[in-house]
Amino acid sequence: MVFLPFKAEAQSSASRWSIIWGTDAGLYRRDRNGRMEILWSGGKVNKILQISKAPVNTGSTAPGNSRTNANMPVLSWMILTDQGIWASGNLKDWEERNSGLPEKVIKEYEEGKKTFITSVQGIKDFEIDPGNPELMVCAVKDSVFLSRTGGKSWENLGMPNYRSNGIKATAVTTLDNENEIIVFCSHAIYGVYYISPGKAGARWIEVSDGFEKLETTNNPDEISDIAVTKDGIYASQSFRRRLYKLDWEKKNWNLVWSDGSEFGIVESLAFGRNRLRFVQDGGIFELSLPLKLNASENKPAQLPRNLSDLIKNIPGNTKPNCVLLLENSNQPNSEAISLSELWLTNNSPLPKGSRLALAADKDGIYLPVNHAMDSGSLRPYLEIIGERQLNMVVIDMKDDYGRLRFTPENQELTNFGRVFRPVDIDTLLKDMKERGIFTVARIVVFKDPEAAAKVGGKYAVWDGSDNKPWAGYYDTRLKKPPSGQTHEINPSLVTTILPTDDPDFEILRTWYDEKWVDPYSEEIWNYNASVAEELCRRGFDEIQFDYIRFPTDGLNLGDARYRWREAGMDMDSAILSFLRHVRSRVKAPISVDIYGANGWYRTGARTGQEVELFAPYVDVICPMYYPSHFEQDFLAHDPPELRPYRIYYQGTRRTFFIARGKVIVRPWAQAFYLNVSYDRKYYNADYVRLQAEGVRAAGNGGLTYWNNSGRYDDIPIPAEITARR
Repeated sequence: MVFLPFKAEAQSSASRWSIIWGTDAGLYRRDRNGRMEILWSGGKVNKILQISKAPVNTGSTAPGNSRTNANMPVLSWMILTDQGIWASGNLKDWEERNSGLPEKVIKEYEEGKKTFITSVQGIKDFEIDPGNPELMVCAVKDSVFLSRTGGKSWENLGMPNYRSNGIKATAVTTLDNENEIIVFCSHAIYGVYYISPGKAGARWIEVSDGFEKLETTNNPDEISDIAVTKDGIYASQSFRRRLYKLDWEKKNWNLVWSDGSEFGIVESLAFGRNRLRFVQDGGIFELSLPLKLNASENKPAQLPRNLSDLIKNIPGNTKPNCVLLLENSNQPNSEAISLSELWLTNNSPLPKGSRLALAADKDGIYLPVNHAMDSGSLRPYLEIIGERQLNMVVIDMKDDYGRLRFTPENQELTNFGRVFRPVDIDTLLKDMKERGIFTVARIVVFKDPEAAAKVGGKYAVWDGSDNKPWAGYYDTRLKKPPSGQTHEINPSLVTTILPTDDPDFEILRTWYDEKWVDPYSEEIWNYNASVAEELCRRGFDEIQFDYIRFPTDGLNLGDARYRWREAGMDMDSAILSFLRHVRSRVKAPISVDIYGANGWYRTGARTGQEVELFAPYVDVICPMYYPSHFEQDFLAHDPPELRPYRIYYQGTRRTFFIARGKVIVRPWAQAFYLNVSYDRKYYNADYVRLQAEGVRAAGNGGLTYWNNSGRYDDIPIPAEITARR
């Protein structure tokens, strides 16, 4: 055991309660002399569960309690960590309980050599059947696993919906009357499902009736937690303060508490003696059991001070991720309260001088690099920045076509990219710094025609059907034009005409203006990291990576092959490996651009863009919540003109909470018109202003206006936003 000294003070509840807590550095408790004792140091601890088995005559001892009792139950403990699930019978000796769980492979690349790290895939939730401690479930993003052996082995139950990953919570129970195992899980988009794994032909069945739905959709808003208790089965919602109880006979969830708020978080349901406890944004609360039938009559109170003080007075500089509050009692029914997601209670300001603090509170524009070539072309943008009281510009240094828009000092960069119409970044950055403007270098990563064409396509995503660099296409069925005539085709598009079985029709095949490099390639990681390193050295304040994803478009997407993929790697492995690589080399703030849907929902379907995956390695996440890019009736309920506000307010908060508060959320705001139905009716200056108002109301760290042509007439001035709030 290792002990860390601290001032033994404010142990107001030591006589009745003790505490075990988990942090990013391991598992801890106080010893009897008030010192901080390290119980497990193998990684980050996210949840602590105590298991109580039937009493035996062994005189077991509860942690923090020196008294023994022959009738006390046998206790053991399990922890959910970033290294999987671990178990101990004495809080000293630990063993892994990960047999049968999926693994992830991380590729590291340093000084031209690659190595591999294998660990358990990220576990989203872990629960134990309170009536049978040998029965356990856990879930990764796209599968639920059941153990009947106390975690010594696991069987894969699959997932309820194969359209996208996104499992959030799981739970298990046994029906008393039939001795039938029931496993539940929640999906970020599609609701709650259950399965009876002991039945022949078992399949996942939806049980989502009664949950509040995300407005204008048919899907329940995300279910954050499911808890099995002697009093029934309960569930909470991630982005609205709601609690539900399951009516198993009717397969319906009944609302048992709501504070009626538009947005709020409820997590980590914990049941103790006559209490239902939960963590929400701002504190830990409890409800008295049994709950009344009328949800409005159930009034939560803050966790009692003696318990909240135990958490508040945890020593050390690292905030706890989770705690186990233990009642020091000889009674067999003494309480063990497990609470996780405690970051929700942390309101600490950003540390001064940290990367997060440097990147916070930045409002800016995307500055087209062609408009920054000289003082004349730059002047209108400086006027916009001054008039709108902005303080940031984002400018391409490696653009969508893989071209380097600066002259590199490191000539090895030209082995991958072509220098094209470079801007004098030394003069530009000097001017920006004198004006107090924060500068962000945008680097387009995996969409890269220049690098894809190098060395005979060595780095390209490969077409397994045609044996050449892959490019996505779509087909349009057209009636053949009269003899001697041809279809009118945009000359900027790459197209070809293909025959069909019907002589009166033909196929117009159109290739997307995209060429991709292999996201598994460590040489591509090294190239982009080297670009970022030089840009930081020459004075950029922040590096922004765009197109950190896999290709998503094309009827031939199934033909795409990734020749740099190593055994055991998947999309997450590629993205995570790249982020780990650049984080080790880039000391400035790092921002990443993501699809709006990947910031809205806890899923990285098709792209590899997982907010939870990004958060430990980046400082800023920039979702593209463009209203034009969502379904046109999404959040367009009355009054429909407020849709831009709703999307940016909810979206900004959702991304922040999915990232567990570890990042700045700085959305891209739509300052352009797109010819879609909602924009045709509503796009104007108010459309843009409402986006800014939504971000401000969400209370996060800024926004960036995007207009590819550089037209920013619709950007509001701060006074307009303030006046309308």
